[in-house]
Amino acid sequence: MFPESPSFFLIAGPCVLESEELAFRIASTLQDIASRLGLAFCFKASFDKANRSSVDSYRGPGMEAGLEVLGRIRDKLGVPVTTDVHETAQAAAAAAVVDLLQVPAFLSRQTDLLLAAAATGKPINVKKGQFLAASDMDRIAEKLRSGGCRSFFFTERGTSFGYHDLVVDMRNLAHLRKRGYRVIFDATHSIQRPSALGSASGGDRDLAFPLARAAVAVGVDGLFLETHPSPEQSPSDGATMIPLAQVSSLLEKLLKIHAAAKES
Repeated sequence: MFPESPSFFLIAGPCVLESEELAFRIASTLQDIASRLGLAFCFKASFDKANRSSVDSYRGPGMEAGLEVLGRIRDKLGVPVTTDVHETAQAAAAAAVVDLLQVPAFLSRQTDLLLAAAATGKPINVKKGQFLAASDMDRIAEKLRSGGCRSFFFTERGTSFGYHDLVVDMRNLAHLRKRGYRVIFDATHSIQRPSALGSASGGDRDLAFPLARAAVAVGVDGLFLETHPSPEQSPSDGATMIPLAQVSSLLEKLLKIHAAAKES
């Protein structure tokens, strides 16, 4: 169900699965927005956030329960779905349900995980590690191709300098596309302040739109963002998620920039 070569697409959803009712509410709202805007859409939510700042943080419903929810969203709403996998054993199980596998940034160089994901035959979205240069993604592409994967994306989500902050170098988007890769910009993790709140990550939500605007103007194939009806009530990444009520307006403006950039 995930389109092979959409002109521009959206990957969006909550950071982590909470209730099934909430997941359906967010997915159906995003589906309506994307349909109205003529935008290819893939719903994203994690069944397990294995890299939370604190051992006491909510991680999600787990793989079995989470994949069941994602499967029902896919079947009932007719939308592609994606989720992240953290271990090799999760790849095949997730691929049986989702349309796109996501490899987290911290695990972007894990050879066994990349090969296990590639072996599923599903398209793969690899988050570019916060510690990697654009040229380092060539080695990741080699691993994916050696495992049989021919359809993959790389997502830019900022570079960490170890001071509870991320910096987005827009040159990376151009460097990655020049190397022939399909590139996604992560508008919400890029504004994260990792562990800035001690036991949780903070962030600068107000910067999401300016950075997304810049990324779309530079040129990307897709946009990734996390959203929630009430971000402050989310158990994960509440400081950076876009309020669901603001997504439509944000996308309308970004699509105008995308159209203008294509003509230039």
